[in-house]
Amino acid sequence: MNQRILVVDDDPEIRALLEEYLGENGYLTSSIPDGDSLEALLEKGDVDLVILDVMLPGEDGYTLCRRLRTKYNTPIIMLTARGDDIDRIIGLEIGADDYLAKPFNPRELVARMRAIFRILDANHGGADTSKDNECYYFSGLCLDVSRHQLSNNEGVIIPLGGADFRLLKVFLERANRVLSRDFLLDITQGREANPFDRAIDVQVSRLRQRLKTSGNLPDAIKTIRGEGYIFTESVEMKKC
Repeated sequence: MNQRILVVDDDPEIRALLEEYLGENGYLTSSIPDGDSLEALLEKGDVDLVILDVMLPGEDGYTLCRRLRTKYNTPIIMLTARGDDIDRIIGLEIGADDYLAKPFNPRELVARMRAIFRILDANHGGADTSKDNECYYFSGLCLDVSRHQLSNNEGVIIPLGGADFRLLKVFLERANRVLSRDFLLDITQGREANPFDRAIDVQVSRLRQRLKTSGNLPDAIKTIRGEGYIFTESVEMKKC
């Protein structure tokens, strides 16, 4: 089934360009000029990935992304008007899966989208459906792989964006092993890091904060200087 893409941008030329280009690349693409109907479309389950501009009339992209991440796991690629690191970092901190600075090459956008979808397919088990019912238990929390849900002992669901889920799953699968930044970026976003790419550092920081507030685990992910990161909690995997 072709993936369904929703472009949220107030520039009609960009919307027309992306609808045409993504359509030529096999994606079912629609667009809206602002975020007014965004949640209603996501609620229907008709969207597989959102391309979200930061500068929008009414609620801006940051505000929309932050609110969506409390309800939905739908991947979000943000478009920023500037290439400043601060714009990119803010987008990642609030739950975006990836970002591109305008002006951008549509081919690069498609490459980023394909990388996200490849990772999503892999995390849903691909051809190996035996992993669909895995649950990882650690420090009073449970990550349900098939449902993409993190919950505590009382069954309270903890909001977790798609990028957060993928990163946490990688750490739980490889607990107490040092994982390099390049490895984490490749396995969670499907691309290589450049020397100034802080994407994985921001995502690790965001996941740390999530674990701290939801499970009182401020030191679950430790930094190993010059090597990467390590998840230090005990983890047990069971069928659920």
